[in-house]
Amino acid sequence: MALREIVVEGDSVLNKKCRTVEKFDDRLALLIDDMIETLLDSGGVGLAAPQVGVLRRVVVIHVDPEKEPFELINPEIIATKGEQKGLEGCLSLPGKWGIATRPYHVEVKAQDRNGKEFTVSGDALLARAFCHELDHLNGVLYNEVVDRMLTPNELEKLSEGELDISAECYTKTGEEE
Repeated sequence: MALREIVVEGDSVLNKKCRTVEKFDDRLALLIDDMIETLLDSGGVGLAAPQVGVLRRVVVIHVDPEKEPFELINPEIIATKGEQKGLEGCLSLPGKWGIATRPYHVEVKAQDRNGKEFTVSGDALLARAFCHELDHLNGVLYNEVVDRMLTPNELEKLSEGELDISAECYTKTGEEE
């Protein structure tokens, strides 16, 4: 395993649609292992293959330190429910944050590293991560879908505890309707 360099905004690989994974081999396993190591080292929540310069439909997500990271090959969102609006950032856009609206609950169909299909679902942060990382596979960065980006001044005030964005954020689980 090895740490891979995370590609940042401005690199054209981030705006390209990824190809479907067809070979489930040692090379794919190495990519996944490297992506997990890179993600864990970065302190981020998710990492998509184009963020390490590979145009394949591979995503790793780690939201719970008590559990193993999710490995999603050829993932597709098959169901959503509810809505959430909150703060979102990206390892490929360091130092930038925005307010984004995403589904509260997301169900994903994917394959594991051996090609076996499975479904997984998640709420809140995990649902947001599914949407964010799957957008990467289609060449879409979160700053293209946010409601608004925070200004450098707002980021500074937020980090110092002088800015409250809670009035802009909300959660609707979809159970209310």
